[in-house]
Amino acid sequence: MTIRSVAHETFVIERSLAAPPRRVFAAWANAEAKRSWFACHDDWAGVEYSLDFRVGGTELNRVAPPGHPDHLYQARFLDIVADQRIVYAYDMQVGQTRISVSLATVVLEPSAAGTAMTFTEQVVFLDGYPDQGSRRRGTEEGLDRLALFVRQAGPARQ
Repeated sequence: MTIRSVAHETFVIERSLAAPPRRVFAAWANAEAKRSWFACHDDWAGVEYSLDFRVGGTELNRVAPPGHPDHLYQARFLDIVADQRIVYAYDMQVGQTRISVSLATVVLEPSAAGTAMTFTEQVVFLDGYPDQGSRRRGTEEGLDRLALFVRQAGPARQ
């Protein structure tokens, strides 16, 4: 018998990005751009990716860690305001087991450096999944890759 449980966690990650909000927003909205930075492990092979960036649209990312079951991320976009806000819900699976369900909000605001980005995630870990902070660390790594991606795309004042 499987013991059912939930563990709630909320975390906020702030980044100052050297790019204007429209460039940061485009990095979230464009499938090729997002796929290039939306990762937290260099050694995990990309298996499948799709992005339909619109309210009601979906995103799917399946990756294969060496020697482990595939990890599947499936998202649905709930609210999008160009250059300002993205709200989406997603779930994560390892193999055939759903490990979590989340609501994520990305807020983009103009700043002296380019963009002040605030990422907030409300996550529910399911059935005893032992996250031990790895979700936050992986998200931080992905957002660090986003910062590098938008900085390499050109000057902040475009």
